[in-house]
Amino acid sequence: MTIDEGYIKYRSFWTQAPIPNAAAADELEIWRQPLLAAGLIGHYDEPGIGYGNISIRSGEPGQFLISGTQTGHVENTDKTHYALVTSYNTHANIVCSVGPVQASSEAMTHAAIYELDSNIGAIVHGHSYVLWKSLVSKLPTTDADVAYGTPQMADEFRRLYRDTAFRETGLAVMAGHEAGILSFGTTLEEAAGKILGLLQPAAGA
Repeated sequence: MTIDEGYIKYRSFWTQAPIPNAAAADELEIWRQPLLAAGLIGHYDEPGIGYGNISIRSGEPGQFLISGTQTGHVENTDKTHYALVTSYNTHANIVCSVGPVQASSEAMTHAAIYELDSNIGAIVHGHSYVLWKSLVSKLPTTDADVAYGTPQMADEFRRLYRDTAFRETGLAVMAGHEAGILSFGTTLEEAAGKILGLLQPAAGA
């Protein structure tokens, strides 16, 4: 397995400060726990980097609270482990955030997906090599030549939303980001439930 994870590829403009909405961080932690227990969020011991992230709309329109970069190893998160993305420009490859930590390396992708539909309220990006290998090209799938956390990946999710069942299912596989699977929902419960549901054996199997 080739690991390409955890490194911020966008230009980050980060203001170190407390997040303005601690209650949203508490909600993220509630749904992060089953994702962590399932191994969809976690930490690769070698080479020592975290994977997976979770976000929810918060603050002004267009803003969202997302797990901080390299927090996959944290067993129990709190308001010190999240960042509020206050603005972004996917074409210029810029993400502006406020928080005790910098926003996840996947913040650019989350921003692009929230932009697709105001009804999208939460996003989960998890890792499962077994699921990824079995679902590539079966679920809506990004181009294998496109890397995570880039303007090109943002464009790929726009394409999937326009041209595939991603709009209806809220599930996609990132072919160029090994083990990467993403879900969205109107709520955190829905977004997390979709990706956790992939781990359940099909009825009658």
